[in-house]
Amino acid sequence: MGRAFEVRKAAMAKTNAAKTKVYARFGKEIYIAAKAGIPDPEMNQTLKRIIEKAKAAQVTADVIKRAIEKAKGGSDESYTSARYEGFGPGNSTIIIDCLTDNVNRTVSEVRNCFTKTKSKMGVAGSVSHMFDHIGLLSFASSEEEKVLDTLIENDVDVIDLELEERQMNVTVSPNDLYKAKDAIESIYPEIKFDVLETTMMPHSYVKLAGEEVELYERFMSMLDEIDDVQEVYHNIEE
Repeated sequence: MGRAFEVRKAAMAKTNAAKTKVYARFGKEIYIAAKAGIPDPEMNQTLKRIIEKAKAAQVTADVIKRAIEKAKGGSDESYTSARYEGFGPGNSTIIIDCLTDNVNRTVSEVRNCFTKTKSKMGVAGSVSHMFDHIGLLSFASSEEEKVLDTLIENDVDVIDLELEERQMNVTVSPNDLYKAKDAIESIYPEIKFDVLETTMMPHSYVKLAGEEVELYERFMSMLDEIDDVQEVYHNIEE
């Protein structure tokens, strides 16, 4: 599963280079969680977990505070989750998760990305069966045996654990992501997670060449321009 973290690190580097997009994405998620329940992370576990993910992605406290204050202010914005799947350049597979206040607008914009890059938008489930839904945690530690024993003692479904240059990378069942987080914090109270998220990991990868590379870069650039796009998963080897 080392490949999983290699891919995620590349994705993180790109994400961190576009902080405005990251802030907007988490701001929307925090707003939705705060508005759906009590706008206090100590009394709203969903909100607390999203804030923890936001902090791991280096979202500032000010962005988090503004999103919560917006929910407290009684804004009537409403968002719907939407997932779009299809085949990209070089017969690659792509999954696009969105949060939108206008599904018709979003599906039109996403379909346009497929159409203009010689790609094909599919139906629900057309490519997601070729991905695994997993939880990822990455943090500084070199105590591989201690971490694994702690996770097992806390009944965490560990898929993989690897140590790379004093960086611990743990893959777990997505339902156990926060159980794993709590277990790790029990032995490292001051731990800071570099990655704390659920994601979709492809079963296999494809390598693009020639025009396919240009089409892929155009596809990703177009998706980046769509405010409703929250996450993009693919099986392209970069």
